[in-house]
Amino acid sequence: MSHYTRVRTRMREPKLIAEALANLGLPLVEVHDIPQRLIGYRGDTRRSTAEVIVRREHIGLASNDIGFRRTGDGTFEAVISDYDRQTYDADWLGRVSYQYGRAATLQFAEVGGYAVEEEVDDDGLTRMVLRRHI
Repeated sequence: MSHYTRVRTRMREPKLIAEALANLGLPLVEVHDIPQRLIGYRGDTRRSTAEVIVRREHIGLASNDIGFRRTGDGTFEAVISDYDRQTYDADWLGRVSYQYGRAATLQFAEVGGYAVEEEVDDDGLTRMVLRRHI
């Protein structure tokens, strides 16, 4: 049985976490108001819970569920098994955080009536410019 590791993040919005995961190729993400139990690679129910869950069948049958659990301060922590941390490591969490920030910026722009210009430079760095005519 794999042990789950918890990694703190600054992410606060579950729907934006789901959008970030979808942008990274994990489109079937569950979002729950009440934490749900995670499932292990053998189909066994674990004690660890999360509100945002990617079920193991969408990752690989030898994998465990990956979750994001709300903490006391309102941020989410990633809940990833030691086995799955081989693939879903700090670099991957960095990509999730990047996609989360991008999704949050696009949401802010839409709500605020901003037009968005997005450019990717030669180094792969994305630059977003928000403009609003008043």
